Amino acid sequence: MTQDHANSAEAAPRAAAPATTSGSGGPARSGILFTAFEPSGDDHASIVIAELKRLYPTLPIYAWGGRKMEAAGATIVERTGQSAVMGVPGLGKILEHVRINHRIEDWLETHRVAMHIPVDSPDANFPICAMAKDRGMRVVHLVAPQLWAWREGRIKKLRRLTDLVLCLLPFEEQWFMSRGVPARFVGHPLFSESVDHAEIAPRVAQLATQLGPGTPRIALMPGSRPVEIRRSLPPLIDAFVRLRADFPNLRAVFPVTTEAVREQLLERIPKLLAANGSPAATIGASGLPKGLSIVVGDTDTAVAWCDLAIVASGTVTLQVARQNKPMVTFYCFSRFWKLPYSLFGRLLFKTRYFTLPNLIAGAPIVPELVPHFGTGQELAVGVYRLMRQPNFADDQRAALAAVCAKFANHHAGTESAIAIGSMLGLNAAATPSPISSPTPASTPA
Repeated sequence: MTQDHANSAEAAPRAAAPATTSGSGGPARSGILFTAFEPSGDDHASIVIAELKRLYPTLPIYAWGGRKMEAAGATIVERTGQSAVMGVPGLGKILEHVRINHRIEDWLETHRVAMHIPVDSPDANFPICAMAKDRGMRVVHLVAPQLWAWREGRIKKLRRLTDLVLCLLPFEEQWFMSRGVPARFVGHPLFSESVDHAEIAPRVAQLATQLGPGTPRIALMPGSRPVEIRRSLPPLIDAFVRLRADFPNLRAVFPVTTEAVREQLLERIPKLLAANGSPAATIGASGLPKGLSIVVGDTDTAVAWCDLAIVASGTVTLQVARQNKPMVTFYCFSRFWKLPYSLFGRLLFKTRYFTLPNLIAGAPIVPELVPHFGTGQELAVGVYRLMRQPNFADDQRAALAAVCAKFANHHAGTESAIAIGSMLGLNAAATPSPISSPTPASTPA
């Protein structure tokens, strides 16, 4: 969990209280407060906010949130979500959250909103949910806390602090309902719209021209959080070097989220190559190996271009799945986890699988190396299997198509907005967005 706030990022002007009507119990509550503390939360919330504003134009929406939430129509109280931290936060982050919570509590004293919508980040949001409940507000969780994976004991707290959990994954609704927590599967934003292959085709062609002819074409996906990238990059580069030794015409691309990440990769990759003993003749002018490029903010184009992907486990695995591309997945834990995991791993984690396609399928349809403490050798072996056993790749494509089909006939933004409006007793001023049925398609790369 993470956040930036008035002291470390940008603070928006304090929002004015919504117009309310008086009653015997004081002014009536009106409006919604979103709290999102990660970039992914900004993404998820902005889709729902946009639909809420379309369906209920006069509904006041406030947020501790990011730029996308603001663009969607929320009044930003404080800017958050500029970066993300995975795992247990340090003391500085914990104290930062304490200060934010004090400011939210002060804000709630003067703004009688009717509902709190915490977005992911359960450890950051639970104290705010408690404040909301103490004031008689409804609480709707957007993005289910992953209690099915670890720390299931938090279910009692969630049961006490929520009125509804809006789930993005198909199996979550039943999991929470069976434990006494109201839940609804609304679909995942990635599947609300199909990939527009005609729109990205020129960019795919441009990438192919930039990298030149050669196969195999591999997307190397190190994750989005800083700690993920730092841990994932060494085995990815090692896998690239090993694969290129066997396939000299290999072409690869790193899809990354921001220019800042691109700069980090341009700095780190030459050092990792030097450590791997890569010959100088194989390095281009930019410091990257010849046949390797970095794409910023355009993952769909990189996935459309590639034959297969090596992916740090996370939401991006679904982005690869919806284009029906075979993949090898992994997730690097801190080396300090190696001994504890070997001794107690299955006591800490409740799921048989970690990668989302495998979790949704309930079967190991894609190779997953989680946790991964090794080099790129195991990743390269997974690629060799996909390339040299065509039936294995074909079976994976069929299984990925079945996973994607579970999201058909759902539109996450629309269904979330309708559920929220219904709980508030609102009447929609517009027709809900049509719910599409996107299907994965394998396109020529």
